[in-house]
Amino acid sequence: MPEKEDAAPESSRPAHAAHPPLEGRARTMGTIALSAAVFMNVLDSSIANVSIPTIAGDLGVSATQGTWVITSFAVANAVTVPLTGWLTQRFGQVRLFVLSVLLFVLSSWLCGFSWSLESLVFARILQGAVAGPLIPLSQSLMLSSYPRHKAGMALALWSMTILVGPVVGPLLGGWISDNYSWPWIFYINVPVGLVSGWAAWQIYKERDSVRTKLPIDTMGLVLLLVWVGALQLMLDKGKELDWFASTQIVVLAVTAVVACTFFIIWELTAEHPVVDLSLFKFRNFTAGVITISVGYGVFFGTVVLLPLWMQSTLGYTATDAGIASAPVGILAIIISPIVGKMLARHDPRIIATVAFLIFSLISFMRADFSTDVDIGTIMLPTFIQGAAMATFFIPLTTVSLSGLDPHRIPAAAGLSNFVRLVFGAFGTSITTTLWENRASLHHAQLTEIARPGEPAFDAAMAGLAQKGLDPQQGAALVDQLINKQAFTLSATDIFYASGVLFLVMIALIWVTKPKIGKASDAAAGAH
Repeated sequence: MPEKEDAAPESSRPAHAAHPPLEGRARTMGTIALSAAVFMNVLDSSIANVSIPTIAGDLGVSATQGTWVITSFAVANAVTVPLTGWLTQRFGQVRLFVLSVLLFVLSSWLCGFSWSLESLVFARILQGAVAGPLIPLSQSLMLSSYPRHKAGMALALWSMTILVGPVVGPLLGGWISDNYSWPWIFYINVPVGLVSGWAAWQIYKERDSVRTKLPIDTMGLVLLLVWVGALQLMLDKGKELDWFASTQIVVLAVTAVVACTFFIIWELTAEHPVVDLSLFKFRNFTAGVITISVGYGVFFGTVVLLPLWMQSTLGYTATDAGIASAPVGILAIIISPIVGKMLARHDPRIIATVAFLIFSLISFMRADFSTDVDIGTIMLPTFIQGAAMATFFIPLTTVSLSGLDPHRIPAAAGLSNFVRLVFGAFGTSITTTLWENRASLHHAQLTEIARPGEPAFDAAMAGLAQKGLDPQQGAALVDQLINKQAFTLSATDIFYASGVLFLVMIALIWVTKPKIGKASDAAAGAH
């Protein structure tokens, strides 16, 4: 970070550059306060995944509609991430960080207090929006707390916090949903956030950055909100409204395309663009961002699908679904520091290729799942997936930032993060829609052989009749079994397609030409 500050205008340089690193107890407490805030943020992006069926049932909506709880947070978070730089200069990074934490606490309380899906989605939008600056600001403050020669340690501690969230989130969310009530997955943020915000202010208030009033690209921001929001609504409502047979979906699609077109034109010509789209003229950045974003979208879609399928189709509890999802972070935590050291000596494209091969492997493993799969079989590929996560994010971030001028790296990191988060939200919507569509197709195919006159169907109905079920009850039971098979076959279709996509995306990695041995510089710029 310090080497990047030299390229910034004097008015926008953070004041903490003039302060010595924290020492002793202050540094320890600062690290804990920042880590708690980051953990709270990351936890809330994953804790709701296994609780969706519980939340949907309690609010009287379908599980598919319940995924709005995830996508609304992700999109709102993605929209505010690119604004972090402007907001930091306007309010100061310490003030902005503490304000974001306190607003996150308030929005978390509103989430738990929600009485309908609409009110919960509104609260999650607010929560995602105020959470946008938390992660980049926590990185900056963490680095300012440590001496330059210990920057690697600071980033390692920060990364560990990011990776613990996916481990604890699903498990904690499932346990709370099963043993208490779903609002408590949000209420637990209140004490953590209040303590974290208070401690951060006490430790860092004298180290705030210089505040300057800079113009914001209002038109660009409005266009950004319109096209991202319209596209997300189109993806979420498409299945429910029969896609382009619905006037509402057509209007949303046209709005998204028109607003996105005007957004691109405006941002390329604006004096102070809210998003620097000129970065896409660099091959490494474009190929790297596309690869990491599409890969993350596919990955995040399956992360949502797995517990949803386990609970709604196989009858697992939220706790069991959380246990099955939790191991994803174990290998990620162990391997990440090793990957960081390897990047200084090895081609990041090779490491990223290994990540996609592992992602593809576990997708094909899941494609063999059946309705009688046990939890141990489900957990194995989830555990292995942790190795893919560790070799996926760090090398591809390095690749996308490779070759950029130092003063452009912060903007590039923000734009990359924005695109990745939007694709994660889109991945959720597309995956759940495909799951429902493929299930309908498989149900239709299975019912062709499950009808009177077919030997297997007649034999099954006769057996059920012998057990005391009348024809109507027997037909209902058979239909239930067909549904279970249809949704399972649909899930395995998606897992198989994901495996193929991961293999195809390896080619994109090798379009780039990163500078070998510059990993530490790129990482510093990113943070």
